[in-house]
Amino acid sequence: MRQAGRYLPEYREVRAQAGGFVELCLDPALASEVTLQPVRRFDLDAAIIFSDILIVPHALGVKLWFEEGEGPRLEPVNDEKSYSAMQDRLAPSIVEPVYEALGRVRAALSPEKTLIGFCGAPWTVATYLIAGRGSQDQAAAKNLMRANPQLFQKIIDRIGDATATHLAGQLKAGANVVQIFDTWAGSLDKDGFEQWCVKPTARIVEQLRKLVPDARVIVFPKGVDTESLERLVKACEADGASLDPDANRRAVRGKLSGQCVLQGNLAPETLLDGGAKMDREIDEIMQDFKGIRHIFNLGHGILKETPIANVERMVARVRGR
Repeated sequence: MRQAGRYLPEYREVRAQAGGFVELCLDPALASEVTLQPVRRFDLDAAIIFSDILIVPHALGVKLWFEEGEGPRLEPVNDEKSYSAMQDRLAPSIVEPVYEALGRVRAALSPEKTLIGFCGAPWTVATYLIAGRGSQDQAAAKNLMRANPQLFQKIIDRIGDATATHLAGQLKAGANVVQIFDTWAGSLDKDGFEQWCVKPTARIVEQLRKLVPDARVIVFPKGVDTESLERLVKACEADGASLDPDANRRAVRGKLSGQCVLQGNLAPETLLDGGAKMDREIDEIMQDFKGIRHIFNLGHGILKETPIANVERMVARVRGR
């Protein structure tokens, strides 16, 4: 999960220099610097490039900006006119700074450190794109899905095609592996998950591996059950699967440990609280995944209020086992 952020004072200093979140993402020097900050501070085993899942629609000609304290805003794409105004290819002026940042980070990292690229899955990106902002119920996207399924499918396909190209660009620029975040996968029913998560993501991975045959991919459908996660892993032939904090670790281990690497899944709130409770949860995660391929990680993004001492304690406990 994203490692850089407002819990680090050095990040806040760089963010102030950039002037805005989008500006920070698209400044290769600053984006590479904040990507490296947590690796320097905690000697982590991997870096994940500092960027955003909404870079893809932005590179397709959709205006993107961030409202302080409220999150991302986009010009909504929710009818034929706004869809037709989207570009069908990624604008180099938007994506090339991301690739340059990846190259800078790869050059600065020691060879044994992994560099992770990422994107948002089409369903999750579409929920922002159609509403023009984030929402907890994804109502705008679900309403368009029902009212105009043909247009909704075109939006999903446009995002998916661009995403495959963007992931290939990240791998060619220096990323060792890419992760596909589907933050709102858990809001879909079984049929919707198959139609709007599994099929589009599998299509992206298929296109990606035509462009980069040895591409390694981690999938992260947040909020889904073990059966759904297994369905996505198999459809994508994924190399790894990220688990959210509510995942049934033992069930997932039984179903997937022979198919892919498992990653996760300490709750960000547990890291925020720290103390003996965090220690116990770390120990349980390590025990549940003992003897299989597992990457210790959070189950979602680090919270801005997280004490740095808690992160240091977590890393020390994981490495001390």
